[in-house]
Amino acid sequence: MTQYADIGVPVVDAPTLVRDSGRAPAGRLIGLDLARGLAVFGMYAAHVGPDPDEGGVIGFLTELAHGRSSALFAFLAGFAVVLITGRMAPKTGLAGRQAVAKVVIRAVILLALGTVLTMSGIPVDVILAFYGLYFLLVLPLYRLGAGPLAAIAVGTALVLPQVLYVVQQAISDSGVRSPGEPDGIVSLLFTGAYPALTWIPFVIAGMAVARLDLAATAVRTRLALTGAALMITGYGGSWLALHVVPGAADAIGEGGASAWWSDTAGYPSGDTPAWLLAASPHSETTLSIVGNTGVAIMVVTACLAATDALPRLRSLARPVIAVGSMSLTAYVFHLIGIRFLGIEELPGLPLYVLSGFIVAAMVFATVWSRFQQRGPLEWLMTKATGLARHIH
Repeated sequence: MTQYADIGVPVVDAPTLVRDSGRAPAGRLIGLDLARGLAVFGMYAAHVGPDPDEGGVIGFLTELAHGRSSALFAFLAGFAVVLITGRMAPKTGLAGRQAVAKVVIRAVILLALGTVLTMSGIPVDVILAFYGLYFLLVLPLYRLGAGPLAAIAVGTALVLPQVLYVVQQAISDSGVRSPGEPDGIVSLLFTGAYPALTWIPFVIAGMAVARLDLAATAVRTRLALTGAALMITGYGGSWLALHVVPGAADAIGEGGASAWWSDTAGYPSGDTPAWLLAASPHSETTLSIVGNTGVAIMVVTACLAATDALPRLRSLARPVIAVGSMSLTAYVFHLIGIRFLGIEELPGLPLYVLSGFIVAAMVFATVWSRFQQRGPLEWLMTKATGLARHIH
């Protein structure tokens, strides 16, 4: 029985879904793993890929991966929460308590692992500790349906970026620390590379989508249209605002005119509200959340539809799918590789370095999956969360 996994999360085994829905779920599960694999490789590109400033097709593709792959990662975290706690119907009673305990254990492990990797000095903004906090923050919502979850995702996307801007400005003005400076829970919530205040909307949106009947063509069509609309609203709205509002692009600084989609203008400094009009992946604004959520929805929908409709694609993409099935292992693998190779300046490496990381991950994942259902770290995570069975 083959299982496909998010970061240490068994999605669900095929026989169970067949009994529940009467339809073969292979395309659905494989599509999710394909999306996870692409998210992992996108983060590889952002960390060990060529510098986007070099321009050209490679620079453009690398820039596309910045921020959007990590947003897809967070979006898929919502799937993980729903799959653990009950996808079609939230678990209740003893099963519900044990499922909640599994999420909490998983979150604590990710917080600890992420903290250790960050303290090791790897020159990468490690997402794992943030990821663990996301799990804890959205856990109270696990019993909600798709509609309420979608409404909360919209509400948090509209409100929390403005709250974060005010909080970051207050922190900066205090002189105690500046945005981007690691400092425990303050960094995880407000000042880090993936502040929970503006990244949990991705997770909640993922939970909402996970509640839908993703095997239905009509649902996939509506999702694709929704994703496209969100992309146009987020990036298009930012482009319009930066070009229409007098002085907005100039206030952001050099590269401000491209802040509607690119990180070339740098990261928000907190000294001008014009940043609230940007949609660059790490601008932490409402428009960036809207646009990046649209990208995540379209990628997931495309992967689901393609792997379901094109059996040959499933065969060709098997190495990427294998990486997606053990995404925690693949993610940590590239961090260890960066440390082992002594890489200090990121990004800006030759294309062959990125290619080497991707090929190595695919070869390992493909070979490992022939003998084991889960990746090494996913296996350890499953063993740890097995402690939840002692909850009564």
